[in-house]
Amino acid sequence: MSELKLFYQEEGRLKVSRNIEMLKKIPLSQFIWIDLNDVTDEVEDKLEEFLKIYIQEEEEIEEIEISARYMQTEDTIVANSNFMLETYQREPVSFIIKNNILVSVRYENLKSFNETTKKIYANPKLFPTGYSVLVALLETRVEFDADMIEDMTQQITTLSSTLKEEEVDDDMLIAIKDLQEKTMLIRENIVDKQRVVSNMLKSDLFPVELKSKLTIIIKDINSLMEHTRFSFDRLDYLQDTFLGLVNIQQNKIIKIFTIVSVIFMPPTLIASMYGMNFKFMPELNWKYGYLFALFLMVSFVAVILIYFKRKRWM
Repeated sequence: MSELKLFYQEEGRLKVSRNIEMLKKIPLSQFIWIDLNDVTDEVEDKLEEFLKIYIQEEEEIEEIEISARYMQTEDTIVANSNFMLETYQREPVSFIIKNNILVSVRYENLKSFNETTKKIYANPKLFPTGYSVLVALLETRVEFDADMIEDMTQQITTLSSTLKEEEVDDDMLIAIKDLQEKTMLIRENIVDKQRVVSNMLKSDLFPVELKSKLTIIIKDINSLMEHTRFSFDRLDYLQDTFLGLVNIQQNKIIKIFTIVSVIFMPPTLIASMYGMNFKFMPELNWKYGYLFALFLMVSFVAVILIYFKRKRWM
């Protein structure tokens, strides 16, 4: 849904407008945040002309290399990042800061933006400029990343508790693979934030009083990186355990076939001997020859079973 929000301060109170023409009616110094959510080209053109900035298209934001997601000029900071949806899809977001005004460009409704808006409404004095709004957005996004990692940890724990030899099947291996892919996506998303925040810490345009918060965000990100690494290790362990259980199942099946083959080898040999139909075979004309052959077969089977039992092969 297309939506434009202009956040500005007026007499210590936060106000929001959805009319682009308000840029001409209110002093520029009062604006702190302009949020563009899938707006029309006309709105973007008016904003570009008024603020003297360039707003990238969605395709441009997506195609930018990771190493070039942060750019800075004499008076402007441009940062591109990916915000992950609950479906683990990456949504590109662009941030532009100029004249202490934050311009955010996105194309989906993001929960972290809604939560940040609530924080600003709760205490507008803590957000005098767009820089503080951007820091709050990053803080909120990292908090959501932490929630996603916690949810991932619970899924891994649940899967681990259900990993039993009698329940090993293809679905479990697919579940492990899906969790590995999700963990990888979360990790890439966190690394993306790490690069952006690190560049902001180096920026001479970023207010000094906010850099301590950026440092805390970096520490939180590093902590999340450790959690994702731990999740990878657990999933690798689960995968190895799964393959080990599969091997055990296969070995048991092969073992059964081997035992059955060995048990029936002597009876087959005896039956083959008496099926050769040579002219001079004493047992052919013997009254109890048939019973004798059966007795030999059963005896050999019994001896083999007793031997296997003593060796604990079955």
